[in-house]
Amino acid sequence: MTQLPLLGWREWVTLPELNLKHIKAKIDTGARSSALHAFALEPYRKGGQRWVMFAIHPEQKHTDTIIECHAPIKDRRFVSDSGGHKQRRYVIETPLIIGRSLIRAEITLTNRDNMQFRMLLGRTAMNGHFAIDPSGSYLQGNPHLLASKDQHFRPLCPTLHPQETL
Repeated sequence: MTQLPLLGWREWVTLPELNLKHIKAKIDTGARSSALHAFALEPYRKGGQRWVMFAIHPEQKHTDTIIECHAPIKDRRFVSDSGGHKQRRYVIETPLIIGRSLIRAEITLTNRDNMQFRMLLGRTAMNGHFAIDPSGSYLQGNPHLLASKDQHFRPLCPTLHPQETL
């Protein structure tokens, strides 16, 4: 049996198709869905498909850096936040890299400016891919260090299997 990669309660995540090379994510097994900080959301059509443009402040406590992202819309769903309030959110599906693991995950888009982490990785995305050690932190390493020695941020093939190891 293959041992699953171990995540701490927070990890560095890369979202290559969104050009987000490093973002701190809270690993939250209590949340079903994953969420990414997004604002200025604008849906549009591209080649007959629904897309969404959104902006993101990738660094906690810093709003001076803004990255514009574009992604196909997978769905719009009602999601309950931690306070029990329902919000209709855009859902995208995108590859994400944690350490040496590459998975595809559904991610909802919502404004997380007032939250400590710009991204929340929920249990649906992690199920079957990772084990969690809630006492650990950044167990998969810092993406700046990994990128320099392992070239983690190379372009990804669009025909990925559900989980690949780089």
